[in-house]
Amino acid sequence: MRYDDVLAGPRKRVIPEVPAEPGLVVEEAGSGFCGAVIRIEYGNVVLEDRKLNQRVFPLNPAGFLLEGKPVTLVPVKAAPQPTRKISASGSVHVQGLQARVAKDSRIWVEGKHDAELVERVWGHDLRVEGIVVEPLDGVDVLADRIAEFGTGPERRLGVLVDHLVEGSKESRIVDAVRDENVLVAGHPYIDVWQAVKPAAVGIKAWPVVPRGIEWKQGICDALGWGEPYEGWQRVLAAVSSYRDLETPLIGAVERLIDFVTAG
Repeated sequence: MRYDDVLAGPRKRVIPEVPAEPGLVVEEAGSGFCGAVIRIEYGNVVLEDRKLNQRVFPLNPAGFLLEGKPVTLVPVKAAPQPTRKISASGSVHVQGLQARVAKDSRIWVEGKHDAELVERVWGHDLRVEGIVVEPLDGVDVLADRIAEFGTGPERRLGVLVDHLVEGSKESRIVDAVRDENVLVAGHPYIDVWQAVKPAAVGIKAWPVVPRGIEWKQGICDALGWGEPYEGWQRVLAAVSSYRDLETPLIGAVERLIDFVTAG
């Protein structure tokens, strides 16, 4: 036998909340108007009856009847939008990426440090496109390497060159390239290290290295970074995205990727 607690007071009736899904048929408790939910707007619900008459009612608590029982209509919760992950280059990160089979086209850079920096920022994009980055070990060999490679419409070359300024050795070598399937793009910095913003590596500016001193070693000596390989570890670790790079390098790499992936 069940005994009610007479001291507990009256039980509070719980009115269920029901999402106001379009098409849900309810009755407005006060007026008796019965219709299907059309939409929610400005804290009100629009109902339409079988004769296509529409009326607007406020979303009052327990203001509606569903199958004869009081309910509170509430707006339908919007499904959460998937968060877009952005790659280090600023492009949309492709989830679950499987690297494509490498295309015949290539991007060449002058040395190992250039290749590592490009991989750090644009590696995701390059894997999406199936483009391999290879070091040249110096721009002096560019003409011979192009001849050996054998270019074509489906076998393009993009070449990233350091210190590509008017009158430089690099500019003279690049001016000699006459191949519509080769695009050379460069930046004005002595070395790719200098294309990393000073603030990213915690300095005010890159030191000026006197002529006759190897640039990387001069930088490391001026900053107390030890040997060049130790200095490069500092520089590379400081780069997390394109925002840590100077604009000329960003523009050059983006043009090369567009060129070798065209068509």
